[in-house]
Amino acid sequence: MREPDIRAGIENLLLNCGGLSRGDHLLVLRECPSQDYYCAEIADAVVRYAQNLGIQAQLQIAPFDPLGTELPRKMIEDMKAADRTLFLSRSGDQIRFSSDMSDVRPIMSYALDTASLASGFGWAHYQGFVDLKNAVNDLLAQARDIHVTCPLGTDFRGPGAAFSETKTDVSVDRFPMLVFAPVPVAGFSGVVMQQGFLVGTGSRFYEPYGVTLQEPIAVHFENAILKDITGRPEDVAVANAQYRHVSEMFGLDPFTMHSWHAGIHPGCAYEGRASENFQRWSGSAFGNPRLLHFHTCGDYAPGEISLNVLDPTIMVDGVAVWSSGRLDPAKVPSGAEIIDNYPCIRAVFETPRQEVGQSADGQLCGS
Repeated sequence: MREPDIRAGIENLLLNCGGLSRGDHLLVLRECPSQDYYCAEIADAVVRYAQNLGIQAQLQIAPFDPLGTELPRKMIEDMKAADRTLFLSRSGDQIRFSSDMSDVRPIMSYALDTASLASGFGWAHYQGFVDLKNAVNDLLAQARDIHVTCPLGTDFRGPGAAFSETKTDVSVDRFPMLVFAPVPVAGFSGVVMQQGFLVGTGSRFYEPYGVTLQEPIAVHFENAILKDITGRPEDVAVANAQYRHVSEMFGLDPFTMHSWHAGIHPGCAYEGRASENFQRWSGSAFGNPRLLHFHTCGDYAPGEISLNVLDPTIMVDGVAVWSSGRLDPAKVPSGAEIIDNYPCIRAVFETPRQEVGQSADGQLCGS
Protein backbone atom coordinates (compact mmCIF):
# COMPACT_ATOMS: atom_id res chain seq x y z
CA MET A 1 0.00 0.00 0.00
CA ARG A 2 1.13 3.52 -0.79
CA GLU A 3 0.30 6.29 1.63
CA PRO A 4 -1.07 8.56 -1.14
CA ASP A 5 -3.48 5.77 -2.18
CA ILE A 6 -4.78 5.35 1.38
CA ARG A 7 -5.23 9.10 1.63
CA ALA A 8 -7.10 9.17 -1.70
CA GLY A 9 -9.47 6.43 -0.53
CA ILE A 10 -10.20 8.12 2.80
CA GLU A 11 -10.70 11.51 1.16
CA ASN A 12 -13.14 9.88 -1.27
CA LEU A 13 -15.00 8.48 1.74
CA LEU A 14 -15.01 11.63 3.87
CA LEU A 15 -15.29 14.34 1.23
CA ASN A 16 -16.99 12.89 -1.84
CA CYS A 17 -19.31 10.54 0.03
CA GLY A 18 -19.59 12.24 3.42
CA GLY A 19 -19.58 15.84 2.18
CA LEU A 20 -17.50 16.82 5.20
CA SER A 21 -15.37 19.93 5.43
CA ARG A 22 -13.05 21.60 7.92
CA GLY A 23 -14.68 22.08 11.31
CA ASP A 24 -17.34 19.40 10.82
CA HIS A 25 -17.93 16.68 13.41
CA LEU A 26 -17.53 13.03 12.34
CA LEU A 27 -18.61 10.19 14.61
CA VAL A 28 -16.87 6.89 13.77
CA LEU A 29 -18.58 3.80 15.16
CA ARG A 30 -16.34 0.75 14.99
CA GLU A 31 -16.74 -2.87 15.98
CA CYS A 32 -14.56 -4.12 18.77
CA PRO A 33 -11.31 -5.19 17.02
CA SER A 34 -11.64 -8.62 18.62
CA GLN A 35 -14.62 -9.29 16.31
CA ASP A 36 -12.02 -9.63 13.49
CA TYR A 37 -14.39 -8.38 10.78
CA TYR A 38 -12.85 -4.99 9.99
CA CYS A 39 -9.09 -4.76 10.14
CA ALA A 40 -7.83 -3.15 13.35
CA GLU A 41 -6.03 -0.32 11.52
CA ILE A 42 -8.86 1.08 9.43
CA ALA A 43 -10.64 3.11 12.11
CA ASP A 44 -7.42 4.72 13.33
CA ALA A 45 -6.44 5.58 9.76
CA VAL A 46 -9.80 7.24 9.04
CA VAL A 47 -9.64 9.28 12.27
CA ARG A 48 -6.05 10.34 11.60
CA TYR A 49 -6.74 11.55 8.06
CA ALA A 50 -9.98 13.23 9.15
CA GLN A 51 -8.06 15.23 11.71
CA ASN A 52 -5.47 16.15 9.08
CA LEU A 53 -8.35 17.61 7.06
CA GLY A 54 -9.53 19.67 10.02
CA ILE A 55 -12.52 17.43 10.69
CA GLN A 56 -13.32 16.76 14.35
CA ALA A 57 -13.36 12.96 14.51
CA GLN A 58 -14.72 11.05 17.49
CA LEU A 59 -14.27 7.28 17.79
CA GLN A 60 -16.65 4.97 19.66
CA ILE A 61 -17.05 1.21 19.94
CA ALA A 62 -20.40 0.13 18.52
CA PRO A 63 -21.71 -2.94 20.35
CA PHE A 64 -22.47 -5.55 17.70
CA ASP A 65 -25.60 -7.66 18.12
CA PRO A 66 -25.62 -10.61 15.71
CA LEU A 67 -29.42 -10.59 15.61
CA GLY A 68 -29.61 -6.88 14.93
CA THR A 69 -31.76 -5.38 17.68
CA GLU A 70 -32.16 -1.62 17.92
CA LEU A 71 -29.16 0.63 18.44
CA PRO A 72 -28.71 2.04 21.97
CA ARG A 73 -30.61 5.28 22.48
CA LYS A 74 -27.46 7.15 23.57
CA MET A 75 -25.71 6.11 20.38
CA ILE A 76 -28.57 7.43 18.25
CA GLU A 77 -28.42 10.73 20.15
CA ASP A 78 -24.68 10.94 19.44
CA MET A 79 -25.32 10.19 15.77
CA LYS A 80 -27.87 13.00 15.51
CA ALA A 81 -25.46 15.41 17.21
CA ALA A 82 -22.70 14.73 14.67
CA ASP A 83 -22.55 16.12 11.14
CA ARG A 84 -21.96 12.62 9.80
CA THR A 85 -21.68 9.14 11.28
CA LEU A 86 -19.50 6.45 9.74
CA PHE A 87 -20.13 2.79 10.56
CA LEU A 88 -17.08 0.57 10.52
CA SER A 89 -19.40 -2.03 11.96
CA ARG A 90 -21.92 -4.53 10.66
CA SER A 91 -24.49 -2.68 12.76
CA GLY A 92 -24.62 -0.11 9.97
CA ASP A 93 -25.51 -2.80 7.48
CA GLN A 94 -28.23 -4.17 9.74
CA ILE A 95 -30.03 -0.81 9.82
CA ARG A 96 -29.67 -0.02 6.11
CA PHE A 97 -33.36 -0.61 5.44
CA SER A 98 -34.58 1.12 8.63
CA SER A 99 -36.78 4.17 8.04
CA ASP A 100 -35.67 5.47 11.45
CA MET A 101 -32.29 6.31 9.88
CA SER A 102 -33.71 8.39 7.02
CA ASP A 103 -33.06 11.71 8.81
CA VAL A 104 -29.59 10.64 10.02
CA ARG A 105 -28.22 9.05 6.81
CA PRO A 106 -25.17 7.39 8.36
CA ILE A 107 -22.45 6.02 6.09
CA MET A 108 -21.85 2.29 5.98
CA SER A 109 -18.36 1.29 4.84
CA TYR A 110 -17.96 -1.89 2.80
CA ALA A 111 -14.24 -1.25 2.66
CA LEU A 112 -13.12 -3.58 5.44
CA ASP A 113 -9.42 -2.76 5.55
CA THR A 114 -6.90 -0.12 4.58
CA ALA A 115 -5.80 -2.16 1.56
CA SER A 116 -9.25 -1.88 -0.01
CA LEU A 117 -9.37 1.85 0.73
CA ALA A 118 -6.01 2.19 -1.03
CA SER A 119 -7.24 0.33 -4.14
CA GLY A 120 -9.55 1.39 -6.95
CA PHE A 121 -12.36 0.14 -4.75
CA GLY A 122 -11.62 2.98 -2.35
CA TRP A 123 -10.41 5.83 -4.53
CA ALA A 124 -12.64 5.54 -7.63
CA HIS A 125 -14.89 8.59 -7.31
CA TYR A 126 -17.94 7.96 -5.14
CA GLN A 127 -20.30 10.32 -6.98
CA GLY A 128 -19.49 8.74 -10.31
CA PHE A 129 -20.69 5.37 -9.06
CA VAL A 130 -23.83 7.00 -7.62
CA ASP A 131 -24.48 8.43 -11.08
CA LEU A 132 -23.91 5.00 -12.64
CA LYS A 133 -26.23 3.34 -10.13
CA ASN A 134 -28.98 5.87 -10.89
CA ALA A 135 -28.50 5.36 -14.62
CA VAL A 136 -28.84 1.58 -14.22
CA ASN A 137 -31.95 2.08 -12.07
CA ASP A 138 -33.51 4.20 -14.82
CA LEU A 139 -32.62 1.65 -17.48
CA LEU A 140 -34.18 -1.22 -15.54
CA ALA A 141 -37.28 0.77 -14.61
CA GLN A 142 -37.96 1.60 -18.27
CA ALA A 143 -37.23 -1.89 -19.57
CA ARG A 144 -39.88 -4.07 -21.15
CA ASP A 145 -37.98 -7.32 -20.69
CA ILE A 146 -35.14 -8.36 -18.37
CA HIS A 147 -33.59 -11.80 -18.91
CA VAL A 148 -30.87 -13.21 -16.64
CA THR A 149 -28.75 -16.30 -17.30
CA CYS A 150 -25.47 -17.75 -16.05
CA PRO A 151 -23.06 -20.51 -17.13
CA LEU A 152 -24.54 -22.98 -14.60
CA GLY A 153 -28.05 -22.66 -16.03
CA THR A 154 -29.67 -19.78 -14.15
CA ASP A 155 -32.51 -18.58 -16.36
CA PHE A 156 -35.19 -16.15 -15.23
CA ARG A 157 -36.96 -13.18 -16.76
CA GLY A 158 -39.55 -10.55 -16.13
CA PRO A 159 -40.69 -7.03 -17.02
CA GLY A 160 -39.13 -3.71 -16.11
CA ALA A 161 -38.18 -3.18 -12.49
CA ALA A 162 -41.20 -2.07 -10.44
CA PHE A 163 -39.25 0.19 -8.10
CA SER A 164 -41.10 2.28 -5.53
CA GLU A 165 -41.84 5.84 -6.59
CA THR A 166 -39.01 7.22 -4.45
CA LYS A 167 -36.48 4.63 -5.69
CA THR A 168 -34.81 5.05 -2.28
CA ASP A 169 -33.64 1.55 -1.47
CA VAL A 170 -31.77 2.09 1.81
CA SER A 171 -31.61 4.60 4.68
CA VAL A 172 -27.82 4.78 4.85
CA ASP A 173 -25.22 6.06 2.42
CA ARG A 174 -23.10 3.12 1.27
CA PHE A 175 -19.41 3.49 0.59
CA PRO A 176 -18.39 2.58 -1.99
CA MET A 177 -21.59 2.49 -4.03
CA LEU A 178 -21.82 -1.18 -4.98
CA VAL A 179 -25.21 -2.17 -6.38
CA PHE A 180 -28.29 -0.82 -8.10
CA ALA A 181 -31.60 -0.76 -6.23
CA PRO A 182 -33.10 -4.20 -5.48
CA VAL A 183 -35.40 -5.24 -8.32
CA PRO A 184 -38.72 -6.53 -6.91
CA VAL A 185 -39.07 -10.11 -8.04
CA ALA A 186 -42.84 -9.87 -8.52
CA GLY A 187 -43.48 -10.57 -12.20
CA PHE A 188 -40.26 -12.59 -12.61
CA SER A 189 -40.13 -16.35 -12.97
CA GLY A 190 -37.54 -18.99 -13.71
CA VAL A 191 -34.70 -20.84 -12.02
CA VAL A 192 -31.63 -19.79 -10.06
CA MET A 193 -28.74 -22.24 -9.99
CA GLN A 194 -27.08 -22.03 -6.58
CA GLN A 195 -23.61 -23.45 -6.24
CA GLY A 196 -21.45 -24.08 -3.19
CA PHE A 197 -23.53 -22.84 -0.30
CA LEU A 198 -26.51 -20.98 1.07
CA VAL A 199 -25.60 -17.96 3.17
CA GLY A 200 -27.19 -15.11 5.10
CA THR A 201 -27.77 -11.55 3.90
CA GLY A 202 -26.05 -9.42 6.56
CA SER A 203 -29.37 -8.65 8.20
CA ARG A 204 -29.01 -11.06 11.11
CA PHE A 205 -26.08 -13.31 11.88
CA TYR A 206 -27.65 -16.58 12.96
CA GLU A 207 -26.06 -20.03 13.21
CA PRO A 208 -25.29 -21.73 10.97
CA TYR A 209 -24.86 -18.63 8.81
CA GLY A 210 -23.78 -20.69 5.83
CA VAL A 211 -24.42 -24.31 4.83
CA THR A 212 -22.43 -26.26 2.25
CA LEU A 213 -23.79 -27.78 -0.96
CA GLN A 214 -21.81 -30.52 -2.70
CA GLU A 215 -23.45 -29.94 -6.08
CA PRO A 216 -25.52 -27.09 -7.54
CA ILE A 217 -29.20 -26.93 -6.70
CA ALA A 218 -31.94 -25.42 -8.86
CA VAL A 219 -34.25 -22.96 -7.10
CA HIS A 220 -37.46 -22.64 -9.10
CA PHE A 221 -39.65 -19.61 -8.52
CA GLU A 222 -42.69 -17.93 -9.98
CA ASN A 223 -43.92 -14.42 -9.28
CA ALA A 224 -42.05 -14.01 -5.97
CA ILE A 225 -42.86 -17.50 -4.69
CA LEU A 226 -40.20 -20.18 -4.26
CA LYS A 227 -41.90 -23.19 -5.82
CA ASP A 228 -39.36 -25.99 -5.60
CA ILE A 229 -35.72 -26.90 -5.05
CA THR A 230 -34.26 -29.69 -7.15
CA GLY A 231 -30.87 -31.35 -7.44
CA ARG A 232 -28.84 -33.97 -5.61
CA PRO A 233 -31.20 -35.27 -2.87
CA GLU A 234 -28.68 -34.67 -0.08
CA ASP A 235 -28.17 -31.06 -1.16
CA VAL A 236 -31.90 -30.45 -1.53
CA ALA A 237 -32.35 -31.74 2.02
CA VAL A 238 -29.65 -29.35 3.30
CA ALA A 239 -31.28 -26.41 1.53
CA ASN A 240 -34.79 -27.22 2.71
CA ALA A 241 -33.55 -27.69 6.27
CA GLN A 242 -31.80 -24.30 6.23
CA TYR A 243 -34.87 -22.52 4.89
CA ARG A 244 -37.02 -24.24 7.50
CA HIS A 245 -34.55 -23.47 10.31
CA VAL A 246 -34.16 -19.78 9.49
CA SER A 247 -37.86 -19.17 8.81
CA GLU A 248 -38.85 -20.80 12.11
CA MET A 249 -36.19 -18.84 14.00
CA PHE A 250 -37.60 -15.50 12.86
CA GLY A 251 -41.23 -16.32 12.09
CA LEU A 252 -40.88 -15.86 8.32
CA ASP A 253 -42.44 -17.31 5.19
CA PRO A 254 -39.63 -19.50 3.81
CA PHE A 255 -41.07 -19.45 0.29
CA THR A 256 -40.72 -15.72 -0.37
CA MET A 257 -38.42 -14.43 -3.12
CA HIS A 258 -38.29 -10.68 -2.48
CA SER A 259 -35.81 -8.98 -4.84
CA TRP A 260 -32.47 -9.23 -6.63
CA HIS A 261 -29.61 -7.03 -7.80
CA ALA A 262 -26.05 -7.27 -9.09
CA GLY A 263 -22.75 -5.54 -8.43
CA ILE A 264 -21.68 -2.44 -10.37
CA HIS A 265 -18.17 -1.83 -8.94
CA PRO A 266 -15.39 -3.80 -10.72
CA GLY A 267 -12.88 -2.59 -8.13
CA CYS A 268 -14.64 -4.72 -5.50
CA ALA A 269 -12.74 -7.92 -4.69
CA TYR A 270 -12.61 -10.73 -2.16
CA GLU A 271 -9.36 -12.64 -1.93
CA GLY A 272 -9.53 -16.14 -0.49
CA ARG A 273 -12.42 -18.58 -0.53
CA ALA A 274 -15.88 -17.49 0.51
CA SER A 275 -16.20 -20.54 2.74
CA GLU A 276 -13.31 -19.39 4.92
CA ASN A 277 -15.51 -16.65 6.36
CA PHE A 278 -19.09 -16.61 5.09
CA GLN A 279 -19.96 -13.52 7.10
CA ARG A 280 -17.11 -11.42 5.74
CA TRP A 281 -17.68 -12.67 2.17
CA SER A 282 -21.41 -11.96 2.18
CA GLY A 283 -20.78 -8.45 3.50
CA SER A 284 -18.15 -7.37 1.02
CA ALA A 285 -17.93 -9.37 -2.23
CA PHE A 286 -21.40 -8.70 -3.62
CA GLY A 287 -20.46 -5.36 -5.22
CA ASN A 288 -18.41 -6.97 -7.99
CA PRO A 289 -20.33 -7.28 -11.30
CA ARG A 290 -19.42 -10.97 -11.34
CA LEU A 291 -22.01 -11.54 -8.60
CA LEU A 292 -25.79 -11.23 -8.61
CA HIS A 293 -27.77 -12.11 -5.52
CA PHE A 294 -31.36 -12.68 -4.47
CA HIS A 295 -33.01 -11.70 -1.18
CA THR A 296 -35.09 -14.67 -0.05
CA CYS A 297 -36.73 -16.09 3.09
CA GLY A 298 -38.70 -13.03 4.15
CA ASP A 299 -41.00 -10.56 2.40
CA TYR A 300 -38.57 -7.68 2.88
CA ALA A 301 -35.14 -6.63 1.71
CA PRO A 302 -32.69 -8.16 2.27
CA GLY A 303 -34.52 -11.24 3.62
CA GLU A 304 -32.45 -13.74 5.58
CA ILE A 305 -31.02 -16.13 2.96
CA SER A 306 -29.27 -14.98 -0.19
CA LEU A 307 -28.88 -16.86 -3.46
CA ASN A 308 -25.68 -15.96 -5.29
CA VAL A 309 -25.12 -16.23 -9.04
CA LEU A 310 -21.59 -16.14 -10.46
CA ASP A 311 -20.96 -14.45 -13.83
CA PRO A 312 -24.51 -13.41 -14.75
CA THR A 313 -25.54 -12.19 -18.17
CA ILE A 314 -28.29 -9.57 -17.81
CA MET A 315 -30.14 -8.83 -21.03
CA VAL A 316 -32.21 -5.65 -20.97
CA ASP A 317 -34.56 -5.49 -23.94
CA GLY A 318 -32.20 -7.79 -25.82
CA VAL A 319 -28.98 -5.93 -24.95
CA ALA A 320 -26.37 -7.68 -22.78
CA VAL A 321 -25.62 -4.94 -20.22
CA TRP A 322 -23.85 -7.57 -18.11
CA SER A 323 -22.10 -10.27 -20.14
CA SER A 324 -20.71 -13.25 -18.21
CA GLY A 325 -20.14 -11.10 -15.14
CA ARG A 326 -18.76 -8.05 -16.93
CA LEU A 327 -20.77 -4.81 -16.81
CA ASP A 328 -20.43 -2.62 -19.91
CA PRO A 329 -21.25 0.96 -18.84
CA ALA A 330 -21.42 2.03 -22.49
CA LYS A 331 -24.64 0.00 -22.76
CA VAL A 332 -26.25 2.04 -19.99
CA PRO A 333 -27.79 5.35 -21.11
CA SER A 334 -25.34 8.13 -20.10
CA GLY A 335 -22.90 5.43 -18.90
CA ALA A 336 -20.23 6.36 -21.43
CA GLU A 337 -20.49 10.00 -20.38
CA ILE A 338 -20.09 9.06 -16.72
CA ILE A 339 -16.95 7.07 -17.51
CA ASP A 340 -15.56 9.97 -19.55
CA ASN A 341 -16.18 12.34 -16.64
CA TYR A 342 -14.31 10.13 -14.17
CA PRO A 343 -11.05 8.67 -15.49
CA CYS A 344 -10.54 6.96 -12.12
CA ILE A 345 -13.71 4.97 -12.73
CA ARG A 346 -12.66 4.17 -16.26
CA ALA A 347 -9.45 2.71 -14.81
CA VAL A 348 -11.27 0.16 -12.64
CA PHE A 349 -13.51 -0.86 -15.54
CA GLU A 350 -10.49 -1.38 -17.77
CA THR A 351 -8.81 -3.64 -15.17
CA PRO A 352 -11.71 -5.28 -13.31
CA ARG A 353 -10.93 -7.41 -10.27
CA GLN A 354 -11.68 -11.10 -10.77
CA GLU A 355 -11.40 -12.35 -7.19
CA VAL A 356 -14.87 -12.84 -5.69
CA GLY A 357 -14.27 -15.72 -3.28
CA GLN A 358 -13.85 -18.57 -5.77
CA SER A 359 -12.02 -21.78 -5.00
CA ALA A 360 -9.09 -23.04 -7.08
CA ASP A 361 -11.40 -24.30 -9.85
CA GLY A 362 -12.87 -20.82 -10.29
CA GLN A 363 -16.25 -21.69 -8.80
CA LEU A 364 -18.00 -20.75 -5.58
CA CYS A 365 -17.43 -23.57 -3.14
CA GLY A 366 -18.79 -24.26 0.33
CA SER A 367 -15.75 -26.06 1.72
